[in-house]
Amino acid sequence: MATLVNSVSPLTNPSPETLRTACGLFSNVPNFRSFSQNKGFTRVLASTHITISPKDSVWTLSNWKVGRKDTRNRDIRLNDAFFHLEFIVRKGHKPDVAQATQLLYDLCKSNKMKKATRVMEMTIESGIIPDAASYTFLVNNLCKRGNIGYAMQLVEKMEENGCPTNTVTYNSLVRGLCKHGNLNQSLQLLDKLMRKGLGGKPNLVSYNVLLTGLCKEGRTEEAIQFFRDLPSKGFNPNVVSCNIILRSLCCEGRWEEANELVAEMDSEERSPSLVTYNILIGSLASHGRIQHAFQVLDEMMRASFQPSAATFNPIISHLCKEGKADLVVKCLDQMIHHCCNPNDGTFNAIAVLCEGGRVQRAFSIIQSLGNKQNSSTHDFYRGVISSLCRKGNTYPAFQLLYEMIQSGFVPDPYTYSSLIRGLCVEGMLDEALEIFRLLEENDYRPILVSVISIHK
Repeated sequence: MATLVNSVSPLTNPSPETLRTACGLFSNVPNFRSFSQNKGFTRVLASTHITISPKDSVWTLSNWKVGRKDTRNRDIRLNDAFFHLEFIVRKGHKPDVAQATQLLYDLCKSNKMKKATRVMEMTIESGIIPDAASYTFLVNNLCKRGNIGYAMQLVEKMEENGCPTNTVTYNSLVRGLCKHGNLNQSLQLLDKLMRKGLGGKPNLVSYNVLLTGLCKEGRTEEAIQFFRDLPSKGFNPNVVSCNIILRSLCCEGRWEEANELVAEMDSEERSPSLVTYNILIGSLASHGRIQHAFQVLDEMMRASFQPSAATFNPIISHLCKEGKADLVVKCLDQMIHHCCNPNDGTFNAIAVLCEGGRVQRAFSIIQSLGNKQNSSTHDFYRGVISSLCRKGNTYPAFQLLYEMIQSGFVPDPYTYSSLIRGLCVEGMLDEALEIFRLLEENDYRPILVSVISIHK
């Protein structure tokens, strides 16, 4: 800002706060645009006798990245930079392109989408053609936040100003329509862009997005037909395309058709992937076809794919629901043998046993696993207790803790913190405070998050 002001009368180097106060004086003047404050901003700057630089010079924006980093102050500085940009463009000057682009990015990250869009428009008004990356970033962020109509209007306006839509931008629109809007509208957009010759050529990613949208809406038959028609559009379906259809078929229990599709996946681009096997195993397990799921798991490993926790968790989850402890131990044993670290999905599956009143069975599974692997069971204990407490099942969590302590397990601060948090979730604040006091008396303090939970 200092670089713009040569002499000031009657104020000397007005602060941003002074300028914002002055702007407010004009906010109630009738017939002003929605951004009325920037009119006041312009008047204040105009009244300070600024020496105007040549029209073709590049003007720098006020630096919004310096100063305190709390959200409120950062928002104020972002708004100052935005109003400064408006002033510069209205006076016919060109802003620094790198700064204007960064301002657009930062406004998007702060969810100020209207101002970010206006920055793009002002950049064009100043005679600068924005780079494709910033344009696509803005469209993508609008679509992610559900502002599909606004994004489509922006694309049309940008095209009118010589910024043609590319395939990446088009894919953002299609994905946004599939996720937040209307799938039929997405298909209409595809047809429109093709007829107008806009957006470059849709690529396979575009069609895979549409396939996902059809399957998400339960329109499996249409998705299959769309999938079969891809070669006529000049594209051969890849493994992603196949996985989209496969997931939909498996969810509906259409196993014969799923097997036929897998049999078709024999070319290099369509060879089954880890995702393919995980889809099959997860769907089979959820439908209770555990033996078949184990067969696919064996086939997967013969194909040299490394299983992950996501591979085993659906099987473990179903076995826990059926209370088949021996098979759960076998599956966990195999999981650890293949160096698959358990995750929240694994702990959630075992927690189901405790929720169903089978705490002793869950305890025996964890103990058996620890004995077989000759390894610590602390992670499993902590994970299961945390899972129970997050879902408000604190009583079975305490039952499991009792079994653990009887077997020699010493709870750590993380475990106690989970229990205290669980009590708070269930509204049992007195009990949570009592545990906290007992722990303090014994010089054993849970981590800080427990105190925050009780306070809230």
